[in-house]
Amino acid sequence: MKKLYLVLLCMSGVWSVMAQNRVTIKADESKIVINRHIYGHFAEHLGRCIYDGFYVGEGNAKIPNKNGVRLDIVAALKKMKIPNLRWPGGCFADTYHWKDGIGPKAQRPKMVNTWWGGVTEDNSFGTHDFLNMCELLGTEPYLAGNVGSGTVQELSEWVQYVNFPKNSPMSNLRQKNGRPEAWNVRYWGVGNEAWGCGGNMTPDYYANIYRQYATFMNPAVGKERIFRIASGANSSDFNWTETLMKNIPLNLMEGVALHHYSVHSWEDGKKGSATDFTEAEYVKTMKQALKMDEFIEKHAAIMDKYDPQKKIALVVDEWGGWYNVEPGTNPGFLFQQNTMRDAVLAGATLNIFHKHAERVRMANLAQVVNVLQAVILTEGTKIVLTPTYHVLEMYNVHQDATLLPIDISTSDYTFEKEKLPAVSASASRDKAGKTHVSLVNIHAGQPQTVTVNLKGMKASGVTGRILASSKVQDHNTFDNANKVKPVAFSDAKLSGDELTVILPPASVVVLELQ
Repeated sequence: MKKLYLVLLCMSGVWSVMAQNRVTIKADESKIVINRHIYGHFAEHLGRCIYDGFYVGEGNAKIPNKNGVRLDIVAALKKMKIPNLRWPGGCFADTYHWKDGIGPKAQRPKMVNTWWGGVTEDNSFGTHDFLNMCELLGTEPYLAGNVGSGTVQELSEWVQYVNFPKNSPMSNLRQKNGRPEAWNVRYWGVGNEAWGCGGNMTPDYYANIYRQYATFMNPAVGKERIFRIASGANSSDFNWTETLMKNIPLNLMEGVALHHYSVHSWEDGKKGSATDFTEAEYVKTMKQALKMDEFIEKHAAIMDKYDPQKKIALVVDEWGGWYNVEPGTNPGFLFQQNTMRDAVLAGATLNIFHKHAERVRMANLAQVVNVLQAVILTEGTKIVLTPTYHVLEMYNVHQDATLLPIDISTSDYTFEKEKLPAVSASASRDKAGKTHVSLVNIHAGQPQTVTVNLKGMKASGVTGRILASSKVQDHNTFDNANKVKPVAFSDAKLSGDELTVILPPASVVVLELQ
C-alpha cells in the first residue's frame, strides 16, 4: 500500500514538490537567545478587549473573576506563558490621561474613546487595575505613554507613581490609593505611531520630542534601567528608523518599535472576510505576513550602522492579520474571527522573529481578547481559544531558549501569479538541553515532506504536536470551541541524523527531540 501511495504521489506531481524541502540545523553555531518577550501581547481600550473582555466588573456574579478580571482568561494566558502585556494602546494611548483612571472609581471622570467606536467609558479600569492584573497573570507590564496629547510632566509623574518606592508626591498618592509597594514597571513606550494617530509628526520632530520625554523619565527600576521604547516605523518606512537612530543618543533609548499588519487594503470594507476567503486572498495575506522578514532585515541593517553592538532592541509591538469586522458588529470594535490562516500566519511570523532574535527582542501580537488577531474570544460566560492561541502555546518552548540557526531550502507555493516559500522553520535548544523544531506548511493545498538534517546532533527519538484542519478557513466558535486544537503528531521519522516530516496543508508542527 505504501508503494502504491508513493507511485500515486509521483504520478500526481505532488512528490516532486514535496521532496524539495530541506532544513539543516546548525547545532553549535549560536549564542543568541530567543527572548521570551518576543511572545508579548497587546491590550488596548478598543471594542471588547478590556471591558467585556478582560474586565467584567467586580460585581459580576455569573463569570468567576478577581477584582473584575475574568479568571478563565487568566488561566488560559498563564498556560500560554504570556511574558508581557502592552497597555492602554495603541492610538488610545495618546488620548489617555492616566490620572483619570486612579482613585475611587465612582469619582473618576468619564471620557469618549474617539478612536474606537466613539463610546463613552468611565475609566473604571485604570493603572491599578491593569498592573494588579499583570501580577495576577505573572506577566510584565508594558505601559504606552501619552506623547500626542500629553505632557512631559504627565509621563514623568506616571513613571514615578508606579516605580518610586516611597516619600515622593506620586508614591504618596499611590499609597493613598491603596498600593503601598511600587510595581517596578520596566517597559515604557514613549508615544505610539507618532507618524499617524500619535500626532502626525515628522520623524525629525518626533526625534526631538522623544529626547525631551526620555530625559525626564526616571531611569531606574530598582537596580535596572527602565526600558524606553521609541515610537517606530510603519512597515517599510525605513527613513523613520534612520532618522531616529541618527538623532536620538543611544543612552536615551533601549528599543525602537516597528508595526506591520498583514492587511489587504486599508480602505474600509476592503480588508476581506476573516472566514469566508478564497485561496487567492489567503496567498495575499501570507505574502504580506512574510514581508516581515524583509522589513526586519532592512530596519536592522539601518540600526546596525548606528548601533553595531546591537544594544538597542527592535520591538515589533504591533503585528498580526487585519480583516473586515464580523457582520453585525460595531466597525470601530475590530472584532474578527480567527482561522487556520491566522495560525499559519502566526507560526511563520514567530519563525521570522526567531531568525532575527539578535535584534528583535520583543514583540506584541495585536490583540489579546476580542480584537484583531485575538488569542481569546468571549461571549457572556463562554470563552474560545483561537487557532492563534494554540500556535503561541505550542511555540512557548522556544521562550528564552538558544537559537539554533538553520539553512532552509524550500519548494515554491505558486498560485496564479504569486510565489511564496512553501515551508517556514526554526529551531532552538532549551535550558534542559532539549531541541525543538517548529515547521509551518504555508501551502494551502498540498502536503510537504521536509527532511531535517540534524548535523551530528544526538537524538534517540522525536515527539510532537500539530495544529491542522481540513480547510484553511476552519475556526473555533462558541458552539464548537474545539474544532481546531493541537493533537499528537506521528508523521516524523528519525533515522540516524535525519528527520523526515510530512506536513499536511496549512499546518503548524512543533517537534521535540529526545
